[in-house]
Amino acid sequence: MTDPAKVRRHAERIRELVASVVRSQIKDPRLGMITITDARITADLRDATVFYTVLGDAAAQASTAAALESAKGMLRSTVGKALGLRHSPTLTFVLDDVQDQVKHIDDLLAAARQSDAEVQRLAAQAKYAGEPQPYRLDEDEDAEGDQDDDEGTPSATDRR
Repeated sequence: MTDPAKVRRHAERIRELVASVVRSQIKDPRLGMITITDARITADLRDATVFYTVLGDAAAQASTAAALESAKGMLRSTVGKALGLRHSPTLTFVLDDVQDQVKHIDDLLAAARQSDAEVQRLAAQAKYAGEPQPYRLDEDEDAEGDQDDDEGTPSATDRR
């Protein structure tokens, strides 16, 4: 069983190595404005997943994915030599769509704010369906109680 701290260190090292090799050694013209965001490696240190983002449209993302696939062998050998493991981990590149998810969440929050404002506007204009005060108040009971006392029951001051 592999130590989780060791796995994290190897994943971080893979991220750094891939980023430096992509920046300095890969001269593929299809490679766009790429950022290596994260790397994860399995507990047996055999498979690594490298997450990346690309600045640009879908065509730039597709061409960058093709460039990374063609450079996968060189990247794997560089990572294997640098890590000094018995087996070089296989590399899988995954487009990190965090920016799309952030935009989607921002759109949802804006829609929620708009609906909250609409509810507040409607609540400010709302009126009661029946009477403004549909419940009996204590004052009404006291007024009725005073009338009953006068009819025949002596009060505390009358008994003295």
